[in-house]
Amino acid sequence: MKKFNQELFLSVPVIGILRNYSLQEVQFIAPLFEAAGLTTLEITMNSPEATEEINYLSTTFPHLNIGAGTVCTLAELDQAQAAGASFIVSPILDLNLIRVANGKGMAVFPGAFSPTEIYQAWTAGATAVKIFPATQFGPRYVKEIKAPLSEIKLLPTGGIDQNNLLEYFKAGATGVGMGSSLFNKDSLKKRDEVGLNNGFQAIVQLVKQVVKR
Repeated sequence: MKKFNQELFLSVPVIGILRNYSLQEVQFIAPLFEAAGLTTLEITMNSPEATEEINYLSTTFPHLNIGAGTVCTLAELDQAQAAGASFIVSPILDLNLIRVANGKGMAVFPGAFSPTEIYQAWTAGATAVKIFPATQFGPRYVKEIKAPLSEIKLLPTGGIDQNNLLEYFKAGATGVGMGSSLFNKDSLKKRDEVGLNNGFQAIVQLVKQVVKR
């Protein structure tokens, strides 16, 4: 199993979330995603072709971090690992899931929201804690959490786009998760490589403003 490359992730700390995309769409997206300088892709386990897509990406794009999202059970964790995932993302906090993923040598981004959940996730071994849904309170919530819990790495997810991306990083986020706002539906429908690439490049350029590496 390929290990999660933390340094690669931190160079452009954006997890691209692919939910309910066909294998053909994933095959169109991935080379453009990599060429733009993005580093980390997540296929949600509730997608119809999740394991096939993870397997395809992990074998075809060895220089990307490929992981599984919406992992809520140990069975899903095992399926993700068998398909080639190097990390998992979960919408929930399950301390055992974190420990088992760590035991398998996988990075893990568990979902949490309250300060207590966030602290529990971090002390259990989270690579970073996914604040979900981030739309509820926005960047200010990240800043308020980081004030007393400054050592915890936070990965807000939900409702993040080009307009508010920088605010999350300035508030103290280590990285972000981005879904539909990163993968332009119109460009995908038209198989518009230039349009999709321009969107990816815009995100990379924004992140480079705040990530000094």
